[in-house]
Amino acid sequence: MITRTKAGGLAVLSVAAVLPLVACSGTTAPSKGAGGSSGSSASAAGQKGGTLYYLTKRPAEHLDPQRTYIGRDLVNENRLFYRELVSFPGTADPNKATQVVPDLATDTGKSSEGGKVWSFTLKDGVKWQDGKDVTCEDVKYGFARGFATDVITGGPNYALSYLDVPHKNGLPVYDGPYKKNGQAEFDKAVTCSGKTITYHFNKPWVDFPLAIASLREFSPYRADQDKGDQSNYAIFSDGPYMIQGQWKHGVGGTFVRNPNWDAKSDTIRKALPDKVVFVEGLTDEIIAQRLIADSGNDKTAVTDRRVTPAFYNQVNSNPAVKSRSTLVDSPFVDYLLPNFNRMKNLKVRQALLMATDQNAYIGAGGGDKFGRPAKSIVNPSLIGYKDNPNFTQPAGGDPAAAKKLLTEAGVAMPYPIRYTYSGGTPATDNEAAGLKAGWDKAGFKTTLDPLTDTYYDVIQNPANNKSDVMWGGWGADWPSQATVIPPLFDSRINLTAKSNGQDYGNYKSDAVNALIDQAAAKTDLQSAAAVYNQADDQLGKDVAYIPLAVEKFFILHGSGVTNYVQSPASSMYPDLGVIGVSTK
Repeated sequence: MITRTKAGGLAVLSVAAVLPLVACSGTTAPSKGAGGSSGSSASAAGQKGGTLYYLTKRPAEHLDPQRTYIGRDLVNENRLFYRELVSFPGTADPNKATQVVPDLATDTGKSSEGGKVWSFTLKDGVKWQDGKDVTCEDVKYGFARGFATDVITGGPNYALSYLDVPHKNGLPVYDGPYKKNGQAEFDKAVTCSGKTITYHFNKPWVDFPLAIASLREFSPYRADQDKGDQSNYAIFSDGPYMIQGQWKHGVGGTFVRNPNWDAKSDTIRKALPDKVVFVEGLTDEIIAQRLIADSGNDKTAVTDRRVTPAFYNQVNSNPAVKSRSTLVDSPFVDYLLPNFNRMKNLKVRQALLMATDQNAYIGAGGGDKFGRPAKSIVNPSLIGYKDNPNFTQPAGGDPAAAKKLLTEAGVAMPYPIRYTYSGGTPATDNEAAGLKAGWDKAGFKTTLDPLTDTYYDVIQNPANNKSDVMWGGWGADWPSQATVIPPLFDSRINLTAKSNGQDYGNYKSDAVNALIDQAAAKTDLQSAAAVYNQADDQLGKDVAYIPLAVEKFFILHGSGVTNYVQSPASSMYPDLGVIGVSTK
């Protein structure tokens, strides 16, 4: 899933069993105080009332459940207004936080045929915000929307390769509920019988409940509320909160209690605040200043934005502020993507890799509170992880070796490239400047192209993408490389006329696609990981991506926030399902 504006690193291996937590990423148990996620004002934990503020810079690109694929928004949607058949519980205990529990369904699902068939039965009395029951047909319709790849763009696409419907030219013959081509095939694969929905897959999906809990791809959706691509911010709730008025892009919105939410049917969400107010468009510096000052409404504020390096000293030198900070390993890896529609010369891509200065990037981002050099696009916490053997270049880059490769490429120098990144802050702009310096030393002529509003919806459109290299950030949706390599590099499910899905570099490899199919046929994660490592090796040989950093989160919250939790279940972002505020 996407970071910085996109469920990641969850240490769940199957529905039935959880293996010991691994030592990296967002799966480690955070310590208290400056390094952890313990609640503040513990005596007030569980108190209802008050207003929680969520301060952020980046606007939500999608609040349509089937289009959402940014970790922060996936978590916030689930905790506030979109419930799933199963979800992750709200708890600071990392072992419990990563085990799916019933949400809309009566249990965590029943599987047969080795995981190729899954059934869930809805609870009684679960309602939409207008008082109508959430039905099996609503769940089926929500799932169907994701197959309309020309309308519902930007979201996860696992279902496109798993559902047991025929494929043509790499895509399912079913194209969603708007055109309804292949509708009969879809109706065979997804069936409703009373309150029970049954999914038929073309291969085992033993961790399907994890996909449901991690993503909003499987959220119910009312057909009579669907306006297609005009539904991007039209929130219709079956959770504890509902939108008051309308969501305003770049501004935010206010969520108030949903009168038709029944706490007796929901054992996951505490729904403590009376209101949750999102404030978009603030700079990271303003957010840090306000949370350090801790006055007025900011006392009951949280954020997804990391403290920028300029404020480290103010945080660490003041015990009262430091006690409201957390430093945790995140599930995300930052990386670069050469655009294969433009940078077709392998030697040029190899030169770009050799010239990439990871140390400059990490130093500009905040040093050891920001992250450490990555050796793969896969987070080291995932099952079967191996360093990619093709990324042995120095962490500081090697401009001389890069210039030699660029000369061997036979291109005129300086070689012009446009670098597009999620920018607009001193930290991100300094990160880009650090990369540019290394590249330009090697014989490139780099033009920086910061996108300061939405980001992924721009680079996902091949027609509008004039970049040579792009920034990306990704975290596994659950702890399998199946949630990294295929969604990012399977060209069959990503590359369409209007979208490259998550394959922003427009990479296509029959060899990698074949390895993805081989891995999908494995019935255990270790065996699958061995095949995904082969696919990652091929990606490295092709320089399909360039790894940058394994991220950390250094985040502040206000003194009036109670029961503060960042856990694997919330991708290490603040868990709005359990957080409250002091009303004193």
